[in-house]
Amino acid sequence: MFAPWGRGRTIVTSADPRDSSLALRASPAVPPAESPASIGTTCAATGMIVLARHGEPALSRKISLDSAGYRRWWDVYEEGGILEGQTPPEDLLEAARRADVIFVSTRRRARETAAAVVAGRPVIEDSMFIEAPLPPPALPGFIKLGPKIWGVISRTAWWFFGHHEGKETRQQAQARVRVAARRLVEHADRGENVLLVAHGFFNQMMALELRGLGWRCVANNGFKYWATKRFERR
Repeated sequence: MFAPWGRGRTIVTSADPRDSSLALRASPAVPPAESPASIGTTCAATGMIVLARHGEPALSRKISLDSAGYRRWWDVYEEGGILEGQTPPEDLLEAARRADVIFVSTRRRARETAAAVVAGRPVIEDSMFIEAPLPPPALPGFIKLGPKIWGVISRTAWWFFGHHEGKETRQQAQARVRVAARRLVEHADRGENVLLVAHGFFNQMMALELRGLGWRCVANNGFKYWATKRFERR
C-alpha cells in the first residue's frame, strides 16, 4: 500500500550535497487545504512560485531492459543522485537567490540539485514533493526497451489505465499535489518568493494545479533537467 507523505524538515545544506549530516532545524506541520476562492484574498502583494526540475541523474539511460529490469532500474534511480560536474543554469541560480522559502523533494537527486544552487541556505525537505511512481506493465520478456521509452509506457499505464502495483495511484498523487500546491501558495500569498526543487512529472501536475488556483506561467524552460517554470498570480 502507498504510504502517506511525511512532515517537512528545515535543513541547512552542507558544502557537499551528498553529505548526510544535515542539521535538523524545525518540523513544520502541513497546512490544511483551502478552497481556491479563499486563497490570496488577504494579501495584496504576492510572491512568485518557481518549480525546478532536478539536475541530470548519474544513472545511465543507455541500456535496454525488459519490464522486470526496468522496475529494478527505477528503484535504483529513485535512490541515486545527480551526475557530477554539472553547472546549474543562471535562471535557477537567480530563482534561488530571490527565494524567501525553498522546498525540496526528499529524493537524493533533488537534494543534491538544491544544494548546488542555494549556497548553503536553509531548505525544507518533504516527501510530499517526490515523483509519482512509475511501475511498468508486465510485458513479455523478449520486449527490451530503453528507460525513456519504458517511462512513457509506465506513465501512460499509470495515468490512463490505473496500473499502480500497490503504489500511489493517480488519484492519490493528485490529492497530494493539491495539498502541495496550496502549501506553496500559502507562502506566496504572504508576499514570499517560493522555489520548489522537485521532479519532471510532479512539476507538470503542480503546474496544472497552480493554473487552476489562479496562477499564470510567465516563464517556462520546458521539461529538461534543471528546467524552471515561474508562476505569478493573474
